[in-house]
Amino acid sequence: MIAIGSDHAAASLRQVVKEYLEAHQIAYVDCGTDESPSDYPVIAKAVCGKLQSGEADTGILLCGTGIGMCMTANKCKGIRAAVCSESYSARFTRLHNDANVLCMGARVVGAGLAVEILDAFLQTEFEGGRHQRRIDMMMEPEG
Repeated sequence: MIAIGSDHAAASLRQVVKEYLEAHQIAYVDCGTDESPSDYPVIAKAVCGKLQSGEADTGILLCGTGIGMCMTANKCKGIRAAVCSESYSARFTRLHNDANVLCMGARVVGAGLAVEILDAFLQTEFEGGRHQRRIDMMMEPEG
């Protein structure tokens, strides 16, 4: 299950993502929003909450740049979010960082590129091995 959410700046891109997920028969829960204005931290925390509770294994967060969503998501326990503007980073954040939340900016990527990024993220599995040790180090509590 994938949890998705956007602020008002990325509501139309969220629709593109939902169409992609439906076309690929991927289950998702939509955490909104179409309200304008909206506060991206509220949406980011709602999506991350779905991962933390086990209701979803992956999250997709969208805002104007993807940066605010990513920063908020990474404050949530157990979340490894990455903002991606091209498919290479989307692929490698899964391969090496086992990212569980993809963030994109609607003002940065268009619909076609967003689909390529999303596809790379969802089709790539974590490589494990030497990368797991680094993930464990990354996820240690802040000092």
